[in-house]
Amino acid sequence: MLTCGIVGLPNVGKSTLFNALTRAGALAANYPFATIEPNVGIVEVPDSRLTILNEMYQPKKLVPTLFEFTDIAGLVKGASKGEGLGNQFLSHIREVDAIAQVVRCFVDENITHVEGTVDPLRDIETITLELILADLEVIERRLPKIEKKAQLKVDKEIVREYEVLSKIKIALEDEMPARSIKLHPNELKTVRHYSFLTLKPMIYVANVSETELNGNKYVDEIVEYAGKYNDEVVIISAQIEAEISELDSDDRLMFISELGIDESGVDSLIKKSYSLLGLKTYFTAGEKEVRAWTFKNGMNAKECAGIIHSDFEKGFIRAETIAFNDLIELGSEKAAKENGRMRLEGKDYLVKDGDVLHIRFNV
Repeated sequence: MLTCGIVGLPNVGKSTLFNALTRAGALAANYPFATIEPNVGIVEVPDSRLTILNEMYQPKKLVPTLFEFTDIAGLVKGASKGEGLGNQFLSHIREVDAIAQVVRCFVDENITHVEGTVDPLRDIETITLELILADLEVIERRLPKIEKKAQLKVDKEIVREYEVLSKIKIALEDEMPARSIKLHPNELKTVRHYSFLTLKPMIYVANVSETELNGNKYVDEIVEYAGKYNDEVVIISAQIEAEISELDSDDRLMFISELGIDESGVDSLIKKSYSLLGLKTYFTAGEKEVRAWTFKNGMNAKECAGIIHSDFEKGFIRAETIAFNDLIELGSEKAAKENGRMRLEGKDYLVKDGDVLHIRFNV
């Protein structure tokens, strides 16, 4: 399961947001380092298509696709040098696939700010610099070990590793994250095992007051900053999200409507985290079960069959495929078949988001 780590300075609303995401009741307290060991929560990925398929098939079981969030303790200036248990926290970030950085965009004299004042760009740069320094330390330890071998140009892999690490090092020394430079897929593959912190996809979670759900001057600054690196921004009021998470589904919809927003900030964050990692959803549907399955964009039918079970991939014959919109438009699988909208796809077919698949296999 792919994971998104929630990071930020102490007291910016991380644990409150995590609680809203997972309703797990993680400790949310008004003092630094309330979270030391990371809290892990599994969340459902909101998908209205699953509800529609549920109504159509009336299955005995409905299974959504899942995503994991990890609440990592508040980082502070000097974390890369071990300040505030920094090394421990940074190691937790290395284990996640994407980072959601919670940034405080509200003024409240009752909630301490670790730096004394509210300044989102300063906070972002504080954390970014710590992540950069941690990555730089990894590269500076590795480069001297492979420099001579790389100069001999005998081992192509070592030469490529040296070149890619040198390229990333230049960016980091300019205080730019590694994701700011264009790396080819082969280059990314070469350095994947390093789990560089600044190479991970980033979402900035602008935590606003309940009266500023449509943004404020702080949010505008973050949007402009994020645009430099094609990072995502989500506006959330962690306090409101915590209240929404306590309501049942009908009351929740009513509350969201009264706030004048299309969906909760938590749902928006889950969807953006999912999308940021290049994740898509396909469905299997029948009387017994309707289920959503997560796959990486660009996977073929045989690989997607393997997500269900390795036997499905080994013995793959074909995938009976209906596009979700075709199925809904025609009202049933039978009608889709009669109208030529059910296709028989082979192993190399690139599965599309929303495809409804029946995998045929023989082991």
